[in-house]
Amino acid sequence: MHHQIVNRALGAYLGFALGDALGATVEFMSPKQIQRRYGVHQDIIGGGWLGLAPGQVTDDTQMSLALGNALIEQRSFDLPAIADAFLAWLNNQPPDVGNTCRQGLLRYRDTGSLAAPYHEQSAGNGGLMRNLPIVLACLNKPQYLAAWSLAQARITHHHPLSDAATIACADITRLLLLGHDLSTCQTRVNTLISEFPVFAFQPYPGKASGYIVDTLQTILHYFFTTSSFSECLIATVNQGGDADTTGALAGMLAGAYYGIEQLPTHWLEKLDISVVHAIKEQVTKLLDNESVFDG
Repeated sequence: MHHQIVNRALGAYLGFALGDALGATVEFMSPKQIQRRYGVHQDIIGGGWLGLAPGQVTDDTQMSLALGNALIEQRSFDLPAIADAFLAWLNNQPPDVGNTCRQGLLRYRDTGSLAAPYHEQSAGNGGLMRNLPIVLACLNKPQYLAAWSLAQARITHHHPLSDAATIACADITRLLLLGHDLSTCQTRVNTLISEFPVFAFQPYPGKASGYIVDTLQTILHYFFTTSSFSECLIATVNQGGDADTTGALAGMLAGAYYGIEQLPTHWLEKLDISVVHAIKEQVTKLLDNESVFDG
């Protein structure tokens, strides 16, 4: 695997975890509340409504790691194994679980159903937020990317908007990991917006909730209007709202584009070391999958 691709993959996954840890401090706060309390929130200090330790991550990173582990352990895309991994994570009493994720996993536990039924309230960001391991596993297998992304997301989330956002974000992340320029990524964004105009993000509406439209508008706005990894991440999390998830996803895009070299050392040093090790191991194994993963 090309050295630059590995660096971008590490940038994406570690950037995702950094955004999670940075954003968790200000989750559910408004921009004005953040400004009054922190000025500009730009340090990994933990706390927040969950009372996290500095560098501790939330369900975003934990579910991603669970998905990555299932792919690696099964050496294939095995949807029941992925659902089992998510359920094992839920049974381990994580500090936070999104309502739709919880309901979907409990449905799987009780019925064995691997696909959530369509629901109007299912247009959250929980399926998208955990999808990076699928992108890594499909980096050289684009024919599987949409189907695998959709299948893992629909364990808990089933809505046309969350479906479309999950697939589009997977495509954009893959393009970035392969070194494509921003204009190519913008073309993919434009395709999404032409199909679902609700995702248009210029001018930016200023909402950063867990609703998939708000989430995608936020991460795309700050990714395309900033010029460094740290600038993108700081701007995103200071928008508040579902800041651990928007921070994680913005960190994923920015990390994939700018590479691991732009991830601030003082942030990485704060990140839970077990998470750092797990991410590095998963990146190596998920990228080295030419004869391992199949449909």
